[in-house]
Amino acid sequence: MQDFLKKLLNDLRVELSDEFDKNFERKAFFNKRWKPRKHGRKGTLMMVTGKLRRSLRSSVNGRSITWTSSEPYAAIHNEGGTITVTAKMKRFFWAKYYEAGGKIKYNKSGAMSKSSQRASDEAEYYKSLALMRVGSKINIPERRFIGEAEQVTACVEKVVKEGLNNVLKEFTKKN
Repeated sequence: MQDFLKKLLNDLRVELSDEFDKNFERKAFFNKRWKPRKHGRKGTLMMVTGKLRRSLRSSVNGRSITWTSSEPYAAIHNEGGTITVTAKMKRFFWAKYYEAGGKIKYNKSGAMSKSSQRASDEAEYYKSLALMRVGSKINIPERRFIGEAEQVTACVEKVVKEGLNNVLKEFTKKN
């Protein structure tokens, strides 16, 4: 019985880990789309570097499965919430502002290139963050990528049924 439970939990860990990883491809928590970025670049905030996606780990501990991330911002993105602006954050925002602002290029006609316009929009976004007062609040919307959902329950049911069917097949072979 202990071996059956261990195998079942491991199968479930693999299946759910795959589904949670697919949320990054879907840019949604199953069928609930993530809120789009408020600034500059196209694409989803959750896929800029892919570090968060790659950091997810899962393990079977006794009778439960645990998912963790080494990235400190994983929980705030998954659950949403409010963060308080610190002096260190302001320095980071200024650095990002200068980094984005240094990308301005002009085409042959003298107009700012499209990529520079995007960089300029990004620079303005970071400038607005850098100008926030220490102690100000920034609201981070929930962009859930892991957790409870109907699809998780369906996956659990499917894996359990398959596991029980395999046990039944083994039992009938022996008798």
